[in-house]
Amino acid sequence: MISSKFIHIMVSLTNKVSIFFTFALCLISAALSAQVTSSIDSTKIKIGQQITFKVEVEADTTDLVVFPEGQTFSPLEMIESYKVDTTKNNAKYQLVKRYGLTQFDSGSYTIPKQKIIIGSKTFFTDSLRVEVSNIEVDTTKQGLYDIKPFIQVEKSSSNRWLIILGILLAVLFIAFLLYWLIWRKKPLSEEAKIALLPPYDRAKLALKKLDESTYLQNAELKDYYSELTFIIRKYLDEKVYDKALESTTDELISRLNLIKDANQIELSKDDIRNLETILKRADLVKFAKSAPDIELAKLDRNTIDIEIDHVKEALPEPTEEEKLLNAQYKEEQALKKKRKKILLTVFISLFLVIATFVGLGIKYGFSYVKDTLIGHESKELLEGNWVRSEYGIPPVTISTPKVLKRLETPVPAELKESVKIKAFGYGSVLDVFSVIVSTTTVTKAGEENPINLKEAPEAAIRQLEAKGIKDIIVKREQFITPNAAEGLKTYGTARFPVSNSENVVDGHYAIIHFVAEGEKIMQQIIITWKDDDVYAEKTVERILNSIELKKAEE
Repeated sequence: MISSKFIHIMVSLTNKVSIFFTFALCLISAALSAQVTSSIDSTKIKIGQQITFKVEVEADTTDLVVFPEGQTFSPLEMIESYKVDTTKNNAKYQLVKRYGLTQFDSGSYTIPKQKIIIGSKTFFTDSLRVEVSNIEVDTTKQGLYDIKPFIQVEKSSSNRWLIILGILLAVLFIAFLLYWLIWRKKPLSEEAKIALLPPYDRAKLALKKLDESTYLQNAELKDYYSELTFIIRKYLDEKVYDKALESTTDELISRLNLIKDANQIELSKDDIRNLETILKRADLVKFAKSAPDIELAKLDRNTIDIEIDHVKEALPEPTEEEKLLNAQYKEEQALKKKRKKILLTVFISLFLVIATFVGLGIKYGFSYVKDTLIGHESKELLEGNWVRSEYGIPPVTISTPKVLKRLETPVPAELKESVKIKAFGYGSVLDVFSVIVSTTTVTKAGEENPINLKEAPEAAIRQLEAKGIKDIIVKREQFITPNAAEGLKTYGTARFPVSNSENVVDGHYAIIHFVAEGEKIMQQIIITWKDDDVYAEKTVERILNSIELKKAEE
């Protein structure tokens, strides 16, 4: 009889074999549920000639298929990505995706394996070999010409001229207001014109206006005599006695007699008596409600007119010294008036400048306003005309404040045959700001993976150290571009040397590396900037956000 132990062993073995076959069937079914094949229409092309890389996928109708996009075909360059051709066959889809590829350097190149995602599974195409040969040119039939000279290209216009125009208009408007309100010779009013007349002419004009009044017609003798006595008192106050307006009649007459006796004025006793009579009659009319005849009031008016003439004739002629003092007085008054206008203009201008500075400072920040007025190199870079361009092959698309110029990058003699470096940059690590974009291509055949993304930052750090940068602090993180290209970001702080000096300043750096799996091309972007520079930080942020590995359809 077969023992129970033997039976137990056989049953266990049978179960394991069943599980193994079940797992194998699952793998086979998974492999059969989706198939990926790739091919090219030609393995030999001329420089710049296009070949078509075709990927065929057979998948279930429920599976999502993701084809490669971007510059994943390096060292060949993708120049066009065609639409997917779809054919349904029962419960499966037949998908065909084509890519137009080319290369502008002769040599033997390998199209790397391309990753195809079907549902939750990943498949890879075969790597294919392509020979790129030079185009033979018959120079005996082809005309040769000199290199065309550089052409000066005008900078693109910006809104800066609008800002300048707005400032000029504001300044002109303020200057116009200051001129109109302060410096303009304003038309004189009637009162101002009368005030500029000599005392004698003003007195005569006042008598004429009194004649045009309706005081006598309306029997308003109090008002009439008040105006009449004010005219003579005002004239005497300006030409004879400077307290004539505030003196009583007796005080004024007493002072006139004293002045006459002192021979300061050649005024007769009859003139003084006539003035005393009229002034006292006016006091009676104003304070005792006396009502003289209308004709007597007219006679008093004529008497005052005559006495004004007599006073003028009695006044001594001004001496040359008095005339000079009068001219100096007028000149001083004019200078005082001009000085007042200048002070008022300066005060208003300073007030407007300070108010504008404070207002803009509150809205935009005082440091920003100060840097705008005085100027700041980093601010001018940030707010200047930015340039978006492509550098290297495959191209790195990046926006920068200035166009990056080609740089001569030395390569060791032993590596010249196997390594090619193309670099473009602006500034250097000794400047306030610098950015350098470089593409390194390994042309040496036979190496499966010559560029290691993890080792690339270390080489870049050594480059910085070779330029005198010290105390480098290194941080790393993944970097993903807006079009989903993945790279490695190395960043941190360091101490940068100052040009023509032994001093160092604190600064920052950022290094971006892109290396496609299995490729022999590394793309590197190095940015350096000084510490505590908010404009440089915004510039770097804008540059980093603009980096793309350009897609063919763009």
